[in-house]
Formats: sequence, C-alpha cells, structure tokens
Amino acid sequence: MRGLALLPALLLTGVCHAGLFTDDEAHKKISDMQQQNAQQQNKVEARFAGLESAQRAQGMEMLSQTEALKSELGKLRGQLEVQAHDIENLQKRQRDLYVDVDTRLRQLETAAATAAAAAAAPPPVEESPPKPGKDGKSGKDKKSSAKANAAVAAVPAPVPVPKTAEADPAEEAKTYDAAFNLFRSGNYQGALTAFQAFNQAYPKSPLAASAQYWIGNSHFNLKDFRSAIASQQELISQYPKSPKVPDALLNIATCQQSMGDAGTAKKTLEDVLARYPLSDAADKAKHRLEMLK
Repeated sequence: MRGLALLPALLLTGVCHAGLFTDDEAHKKISDMQQQNAQQQNKVEARFAGLESAQRAQGMEMLSQTEALKSELGKLRGQLEVQAHDIENLQKRQRDLYVDVDTRLRQLETAAATAAAAAAAPPPVEESPPKPGKDGKSGKDKKSSAKANAAVAAVPAPVPVPKTAEADPAEEAKTYDAAFNLFRSGNYQGALTAFQAFNQAYPKSPLAASAQYWIGNSHFNLKDFRSAIASQQELISQYPKSPKVPDALLNIATCQQSMGDAGTAKKTLEDVLARYPLSDAADKAKHRLEMLK
C-alpha cells in the first residue's frame, strides 16, 4: 500500500524532469539558431563588404582609366593641332612655290613670245634714192616711167579692211600680274574673276594656259572641287602641251581625294607618274601614293 502511495509522486517527479529537459533543449536549439543566424549575418556582411571593396576598387580603376584616356585624348588633340599647323604651313609654302615657279615661267614665256614676234617681223627695206637726170627727173627712161605710171593707175585702189587690234604684251603682262597678285593675297574669288577675264581678253596669249590653271586652283581654294576639276580638265584639253598639265592633274587628284574618292585620286596620281615621270608633280604624286597605301 505504501508503494502504491509513492507511485504518483514518482510519476510527477518524472514528468517535471521531462519538462525541464525539454526547455533546456529548446533553449539550446534557440541558441544554436541564433549562432547560425549570427554566422550567416556575418557572412552576408562580409560579402557585402567584399563587394563594396571590389566596387570601390573597380571604381578607382575605371576612374584611373578614364583619367588616362583623357590624358591620351589631350595628347592626341595636341598632336592634331600641331599637324594641322604643319599642314597649313606646307600648303602656304607650296602655294608660294607655285607663285615663284609661275612667275618665272611667265617671264620666260613672255620673253619667248616677244622674241618670236621680233623674228617674224620683216626687215626694213632700204631704198637708194634715184639719181636725177638732166631734166631733174629720174635717170630712167621716160617711156619706162610712163608705163609704170599707167600700170599703177590701172590697179584699183584697195578697200580698207579693219584689222583686229593686236594685244600689247606689256598690258597683257600687267593684267596677268594683277590677277596673280589677287591669288597670292588670298582673294581667290577676285583672282578667279580676274583670270577668267584675262582669258576672255587674251585667248591666244602664251599665259592663257597658266591663267586657266589658276582658275582651277582658285576654285579649289574656294572648296568648289567639281568646278576645279572641270577647269583643270579644260586646261588639259585646250593646252595639252603646256607645262601646267602635270600640275593640273595633281590638282585634280587633290580635289578627288578631298571629295572622298580615294580610288579615283589614286588612278589620277598614277597617271601623273606614267605620263610625266620627270616632272616635279610626279615626285609629289609618288609621295601622295605612299600616303594612300
């Protein structure tokens, strides 16, 4: 009986002990979960910190690359400005060289034309005065004189034919120089008009081919490349033996290249080399072909 009385107490003690064990296990699990959460949070924070650090490093690298690109771009711009300045100086030197060469050619052509005109003029005929006869007239026989007078009377008087006034070489050279000075000073529109007027006034002048060349070059400096090409082609057609033809072809190639037609420009430069291999234009054409490769 006494054992039966102790049985409830023992059961109650077991239940309480079981309840206490369950609470400890729950606390442990909670503690474990808290630790796991803390570890995961630490990992997440570490990953975020790593990402932020990587982003900062990438940002610094990108910033460094950007600064390097800006610096390189600045250098390239400086080089382009220097090259543009050099090209401008080369163009000015080339223009001055053309001016000098053209001036010398013009002087030679004018001298040659003057010499040719002097050679073509008939020499003056010197007539000795007739010796007076006894009667104070010519010593020729009177019958011969009468016949000569009759022959002269029989010839009808010539009808006056208006002659075309010949060009004055001095005035011609003065007109050409005035147009050329306009080109040299950079007044390309004025030079264009003046050279066109020169060729209209003196179409047979030995300077007409040179004037036609500067008409095309004036168009080129005015950026009217199509008119420049047409003017230089007119020079080649009308004055095929002119020393300006190689330079005209070179100017045509420059116009074609300026218009973006590098293929046609290359063919024109090759034509200069093939047709005029000993000219100054051929040396320039060879240099430009090397640049187009």
